[in-house]
Amino acid sequence: MARVYNFSAGPSMLPEAVLQQARDEMLDWQGSGMSVMEMSHRGLHFSGIAEQLTADLRELMAIPDNYKVLFLQGGATAQFSMIPLNILQGKSKACYVNTGAWSAKAIKDAGRYCQVVVSASAEASGFDRVPEVSQWAIDPDAAYLHYTANETIHGVEFPFIPESQGLPLVCDMSSNILSRAVDVSRFGLIYAGTQKNMGPAGVTLVIVREDLLGAVDTKLPDVFNYAVQAKNDSMLNTPATYNWYLVGLVLRWLKSVGGIKAIEALNIKKAAHLYQVIGQSRFYSNPVQTDYRSRMNVPFILAEPALDKIFLEQAQALGLFELKGHRSVGGMRASIYNAMPEQGVKALCDFMVEFESKHA
Repeated sequence: MARVYNFSAGPSMLPEAVLQQARDEMLDWQGSGMSVMEMSHRGLHFSGIAEQLTADLRELMAIPDNYKVLFLQGGATAQFSMIPLNILQGKSKACYVNTGAWSAKAIKDAGRYCQVVVSASAEASGFDRVPEVSQWAIDPDAAYLHYTANETIHGVEFPFIPESQGLPLVCDMSSNILSRAVDVSRFGLIYAGTQKNMGPAGVTLVIVREDLLGAVDTKLPDVFNYAVQAKNDSMLNTPATYNWYLVGLVLRWLKSVGGIKAIEALNIKKAAHLYQVIGQSRFYSNPVQTDYRSRMNVPFILAEPALDKIFLEQAQALGLFELKGHRSVGGMRASIYNAMPEQGVKALCDFMVEFESKHA
């Protein structure tokens, strides 16, 4: 069966080389006589997998030594609560920037544990931009400043790392981690679900600066305590071992294609193909201001919404899947994460041009 191009916002495509290696090692991992699924997380074989996973991520992202790398569960959604529970450090306020649906979810959950100061919001403009930084109101008494690097639903991405005016900077990078170079030392904490650019669903990455660990309520369960998880190498409970293994394969694949610098260059090209088709068209439109258009998630609206169903059916017939936009925005959305090959984006572009010629 021919593989299709999966434009889903997540879980997303995995590199074919990763899937093939996982298939080849399914029954017998490197002569061990067992599948990774069957290995004890305390055993020698899996310990090596875990150590390599962490080492490869540290190398790819140039993570400084004073940061802990955690592989947890519960998705980014769990982190919306775990972050204020772990790093308020006795303070009662935290600053958040609202650039879309995922920022709003983080704000809502944090509000259970502290006073949330919304330092800036793009809601009034329909989440079509990053708010002008000069107008952000950052409270110096807050514990941290939180922002979402890329909004998958609205297709808005920060093209820069914001200044936090001395507060620890916290970032949800779930949908663009490993897609572009970032200076980790600028952040207090980075978190991301793995199901977009790092592997399958089931693992949540947290990169946290050591000085932010430890000052938590004694009633906080150990499984939600970053310091305890760090002390136990993210194995306080049995981790999602096979998912860790698959994330490790994705990291090795990324290294094999040239690392983050190379994949960022490719991502720029892929996004440019799509935005060029949209920009030259009177049939397709994208509501996001040009400077803040996402490289990862490209929403586009057809001039005639009545054609949406036909567009999706014909796209799927050509092997172009999961293009339906989020219900809150409508239209279409093409998610073009790291594993989406350039030829997949070109195939979509060719179809869009042909569809317009027949229906515009």
